[in-house]
Amino acid sequence: MTSINSWLRVAAVIGGLTLAGCTMAPVHDDAQWAATAPIAPEAPPPADGAIYHDARNMELFADPRAHRVGDILTIVLAESTQASKKATTSTSKTDKTSIEAPTILGQGLSIGGKAAGISTNGDRSFAGDGSSSQSNQLTGQITVTVAQRQSNGNLMVRGEKWLTINQGQELVRISGIVRPQDIGQDNTVASTRVADARISYTGRGSLADANTQGWLSRFFNSKWMPF
Repeated sequence: MTSINSWLRVAAVIGGLTLAGCTMAPVHDDAQWAATAPIAPEAPPPADGAIYHDARNMELFADPRAHRVGDILTIVLAESTQASKKATTSTSKTDKTSIEAPTILGQGLSIGGKAAGISTNGDRSFAGDGSSSQSNQLTGQITVTVAQRQSNGNLMVRGEKWLTINQGQELVRISGIVRPQDIGQDNTVASTRVADARISYTGRGSLADANTQGWLSRFFNSKWMPF
């Protein structure tokens, strides 16, 4: 009896730790997007003997626009895409062949009292129709950090924004390359001006789970479903 009670206590402790781990598991985060993530150092300016270099921390006048590694700028999200596709295919083929019964000495050949003629008819048709339409829109603002300055002056930026609302979390991430001349006087740049942009908007929590199909439903809707 004592050994059974001991095993029950051990099972209860393991179960409690498992439940605690499930309920208190931290949200997965990518360290490279964190504000404290290491950033690439600036390339040293060419040694041309000049006193002033734009990459140095020596400003002759104040400019609020980001231009150095570690500076921040605001990206105005103005993404809107729309695509549609439609395809229609229709084919039809009809075959008809008729061979009369041969004649021998002026008499038609017959088998069992029936003329030995051959006649075939064939009719095949196919019709297919498909259409697809998709539209996406994302608006807002997100402030990012200059992670690297390229040799031609372009800025590699990246950043993320976490929003925790009630029982869910919303995540916006963006990275890409920005030209200094595209940055406005208010230190903002449109997302349509970001080269090699990677923008992701995801959600986690009760609302996201309610809008997600279960694994069995996804299987029946996947390409692996034979029917």
